[in-house]
Amino acid sequence: MLLLDDQLKPDLPQEVFCRLWAVMGKLQSKLRHSTYIYRPDGVIEERVQTNASQEYTPAHVDTVSVVATLNSDLCISGGKDKTAVAYNWKTGHVVKRFTGHEREITKIACIPKSNQFFSASRDKTVLMWDLQGSSQPRQQLSGHAMVVTGLAVSPDSSQLCTGSRDNSLLLWDVGTGQCVENTSVSRNLVTHLCWVPREPYIVQTSEDKTIRLWDSRGLQVAHVFPTKQHIQTHCEVSMDGHTCISCSSGFGGEGCEATLWDLRQTRDRICEYKGHFQTVASCVFLPKSTALTPMIATSAYDSKVKIWNQDTGACLFTLSLDGSGPLTSLAVGDITSLLCASFYRGVHLLRVNHSRGLELQEVAAF
Repeated sequence: MLLLDDQLKPDLPQEVFCRLWAVMGKLQSKLRHSTYIYRPDGVIEERVQTNASQEYTPAHVDTVSVVATLNSDLCISGGKDKTAVAYNWKTGHVVKRFTGHEREITKIACIPKSNQFFSASRDKTVLMWDLQGSSQPRQQLSGHAMVVTGLAVSPDSSQLCTGSRDNSLLLWDVGTGQCVENTSVSRNLVTHLCWVPREPYIVQTSEDKTIRLWDSRGLQVAHVFPTKQHIQTHCEVSMDGHTCISCSSGFGGEGCEATLWDLRQTRDRICEYKGHFQTVASCVFLPKSTALTPMIATSAYDSKVKIWNQDTGACLFTLSLDGSGPLTSLAVGDITSLLCASFYRGVHLLRVNHSRGLELQEVAAF
């Protein structure tokens, strides 16, 4: 496969090459679909899932960079085709397409309890969209000098924080579209932003291997967590605002971990989750379910989604999405569903199943 990759890349346009890989990915997913059960006795049990998931018409024609949940039925995805797509992940239908960016969409942030969302792009802009409005953006926010790599909406939906590889953070008034605060820290190449629920604080990861906690009141650094050994690619805050997770880049199992941090008192590292073999691109806290154990999920460039015991760091289940390439983004759909974006097979709908012990299954791709 690597030889084929090297032979094709120089001769085919990028879009044709990605379409070819997408077809090959579908074939591979039907040939082999592996899951791994981690038993209490330490034995790893591999299962090969033979039932093919539902393949809907792809929502995108190229790599999907990000997926986010708008409400209980709809998700928003974006990627290299420069298009944001509103998709009903329960029925498998495209609801609306949004075009306005000139380059790849890098981040999406949805406004809670509304039909509105923001998209960020390599074209240095942020656009605000309304699902019920026209196909034109409601606002265009321009203020960064490089690709926008972080978006976070405040809990009351009145403010938006954006971050970029230009080392800066900007705070915007959502109502007026005006920038109200800006700051910059040397070498702070932002990779992700996440607002702490019910608090004025924003968690930020960076290519300088640090996680920063910002106070939106004046946009000042409130705390810097201990520096990691690798680039921090993503962060997520728990619903209660007590903890956050960050993800690390890496290769061959070096780095490639997720880390749980305390946001309340000690602000120390609580636990680490190691088991991926390439960069961990995304992480989420799983909603409380019938299982009593608090859990988190991670997705990585090794094409695997893992579920972890949040308290002990034990890996409980691994789903290998063969043929999908690097997995770029995770989002919680509902109490039993996850959405996972990928390089070659669009967005995957995954189902958490507790009927036979913990299992994670792919049920659809679009």
